[in-house]
Amino acid sequence: MDYQPVVVRKHPRPASTKHNAESRYWRQYRHPVFIKEYAPVTSVHFSPAKPHRTQKVTKTISRFKDVARSGCIRGDGKLVVAGDDSGLIQIFDINSRAILRTLDSHKQPVHVTKFSVLDQTQVLSCSDDTTVKLWDVPSQAAITTFLDHTDYVRSGQVSTSNPNLILTGSYDATVRLFDARTGECEMVMGDPSGEAGTRNTMPVEQVLMFPSGTVALSSAGPILRVWDLVAGGRCTRAMSNHQKTITSLAFNSDASRLLTGGLDQMVKVYDVSTYRVVHTMRYPAPILCMAISPDETHIAAGMSDGTLSVRRRQPKASEPASKDLFSVASLRTGAFESFLGGALPTLGQGHVKEKKKSKPVGDVDELKVESKRKKRLREYDRLLKNFKYSAALDSVLRKNVPPTTAFSLIQELIHRDGLRTALAGRDDVLLEPVLRLLLKHITDPRFGEMVCDVANVVIEMYTPVLGQSPLIDTLFVRLRKKVAAELRFQKELVKAKGALDMLLASAALSVV
Repeated sequence: MDYQPVVVRKHPRPASTKHNAESRYWRQYRHPVFIKEYAPVTSVHFSPAKPHRTQKVTKTISRFKDVARSGCIRGDGKLVVAGDDSGLIQIFDINSRAILRTLDSHKQPVHVTKFSVLDQTQVLSCSDDTTVKLWDVPSQAAITTFLDHTDYVRSGQVSTSNPNLILTGSYDATVRLFDARTGECEMVMGDPSGEAGTRNTMPVEQVLMFPSGTVALSSAGPILRVWDLVAGGRCTRAMSNHQKTITSLAFNSDASRLLTGGLDQMVKVYDVSTYRVVHTMRYPAPILCMAISPDETHIAAGMSDGTLSVRRRQPKASEPASKDLFSVASLRTGAFESFLGGALPTLGQGHVKEKKKSKPVGDVDELKVESKRKKRLREYDRLLKNFKYSAALDSVLRKNVPPTTAFSLIQELIHRDGLRTALAGRDDVLLEPVLRLLLKHITDPRFGEMVCDVANVVIEMYTPVLGQSPLIDTLFVRLRKKVAAELRFQKELVKAKGALDMLLASAALSVV
């Protein structure tokens, strides 16, 4: 009977959020570029038209007499609008930097100026004078003015699915949905005097509407809320994953991920299907604004210390052209017909080459003896095959051998009743790696039980010679201390589990 090699048992590792596919993707945003400004950076916006960004300053517009806020580039990349602390709104030509329109109606600072996505001749503005205005750019006149808010209006957005719907958030702790056709407030969310469960007592810093126009998000303090607009503005979720106020909200290109930035110097990435945090990025200062480029290659964040941070991701060569390669090149080469016929053509050729069947070699009646190539045994298998148990154990105690291999061999020695033979007759030099292996993995749940069994055998065999080697004595003491610490930890866990069980049981009884 042939020798059967030692089967190395694979132990499943617990899933780690640090190395899953989602986290690996967001960790690609690295090599941040820091640009120092003279004052806190309160607004960041990527151009919707290509190129979405450059690596240097290409234009500087300094036509404001007061602090400029909320710069926003139009969808075609030709115009930019911004407001200032005097209440003035100006629209510029990006190339010439000329002032094309001046909208001067607000009496206090304007913190929001945005072009309507569907109607690029309209601009939304929100001001500290508690008003929200929708402007017609050609005539420089306000189409509609909304007066329902009672405090500063610091966030707002025109719906990307309906140019007449406007979502705003105010320091009066409410989120409102306006209709430009009627000039009325159609929906109020988070009213402090409203129904229990939908109340909000903190100023609303940011609002964001999904591209579908059916769900809205708002941030007030460290709490992120989800509002169902179809259900009349019902709050469906309230999450608090930041330690301080959330100051910015942004979607990725297909709105499958939500990014939130806060004064706790964190940017958190949510999966919008579950609203679970899938990644976290840390910044050196409190974050006031944040944006992700439409091609998802850059993340920009403005901070309270005047720093603008730009993180970059290098897309794969196949990433931008993958769809074109499949849809254009494959159709051009006749792939559509080949899919119907069940064959795939070679890329770049106009027809399918048929594979020729290989002819049999040799005589038909010839008898061919199959030859199997022998698989070389590993060192510990060769030693184990020759019953050299001690040498086999030494071969897996080296630094480059994974613990799964070492303990699989130890398990095989136990099955062969050869563990005592492998451990016997060792001096301090040969006993040290055994003790270090036990010391390293005594608290590992994958090997803990086996380590205890081996440790009992080692202690029983080498107790009579303790005191002869300071190194071995030290390792035994460390092993005892580690076991004692693990026992204390397990006792604390049992106490915590008991307390949680009591709390959950009482909560269940109160619900019933």
